[in-house]
Amino acid sequence: MTSKKTIKSALESMLFVWGDPLEAKVVADLFNISGKEAYDYFKELQTEYDEQDRGIMIREIDKAFQFCSRPENSEYIQRLCTPVKEKRLTQSAMEVLAIIAYKQPVTKGEIESIRGIKCDRVLEGLAKKELIQETGRGTGIGRPILYGTTNAFLKLFGFVNLGDLPDIEDIGKVVREDDDEAEGISRFQQISIDFRNA
Repeated sequence: MTSKKTIKSALESMLFVWGDPLEAKVVADLFNISGKEAYDYFKELQTEYDEQDRGIMIREIDKAFQFCSRPENSEYIQRLCTPVKEKRLTQSAMEVLAIIAYKQPVTKGEIESIRGIKCDRVLEGLAKKELIQETGRGTGIGRPILYGTTNAFLKLFGFVNLGDLPDIEDIGKVVREDDDEAEGISRFQQISIDFRNA
């Protein structure tokens, strides 16, 4: 027969994993004990949490039990869960993302050829944000990785599909236009605005 200590430990783990109210009769079947025994174990565990003034408490809902946070801690939980203003993409990231969005599938070499500078770290950052992904391999020497945008990209910028991308002139021409850095930044800021407002 399973010991009381083992059952209560298991109940604690199950409450944590289950999330929804866990019925005493379900637990009773799992441990092959009576519904009353299962209910009593839950009540004992509930009392232990209350006596220790833990930040987590166990509440009863019609002979089912669930973990919940203590009401007096709600202010701190609200602070934690209040969305922090999302960090904007850097200008470099926006440039690379724009190139990928308009030229996909595209290789790192093609992106660097358009931008004129390396983009390894930017690609890594965009991949970590799940805005781009590998979509296959090119047919060139070494079969380079091809990159494309993701559904997370569409969601972030409010597009239904890639057909919603704002119309712009050839992306390579935009990036290479003159050697006027300020002009280039200005053009990509406009692309960024187009993305956000599309």
